[in-house]
Amino acid sequence: MEENKLPELDQTILPWLGRTMKALDYYLNDHLASRGLKLTKAQMILLKVLFQQGAMAQNNLAFITNRDKTSLTRLINTMEKKNFVIRSVDKNDKRIKLVSITEEGKKMFNSAIPILQEIISTIQEGIEQKDLEMTIKVLKQIGKNIKIDELTTPLNK
Repeated sequence: MEENKLPELDQTILPWLGRTMKALDYYLNDHLASRGLKLTKAQMILLKVLFQQGAMAQNNLAFITNRDKTSLTRLINTMEKKNFVIRSVDKNDKRIKLVSITEEGKKMFNSAIPILQEIISTIQEGIEQKDLEMTIKVLKQIGKNIKIDELTTPLNK
């Protein structure tokens, strides 16, 4: 019987996705910090969702941002201390906690947008449009292959 052989990992997409995402996370967080914004990628995603969709139940926010409830609670606690978000009780169902973006959170989100645009320009520099489109197509197919729901990719909306 032939032994199962693992393909040379560096010749597959898996490690390159992992390395690239880790590098992008560091790059984004460092770039925001170097510009004086005390904002992480996770906080940026949360602000974006709340900015665009308004107040949201904490459970729904966990689903949309693809975070477990515990890590989302820690993130919201941190962001509350920074006055970026506020929690309140739903008027119709007292068991539901709503999370809303504050005016300070809106200001922070708006001040981060030009920096995010710079980051996007930098990371896409020298890549032709057709290659960007193909990369997005491939990444969407990978997501489909592993059954990632469109809702769990908040930066795409």
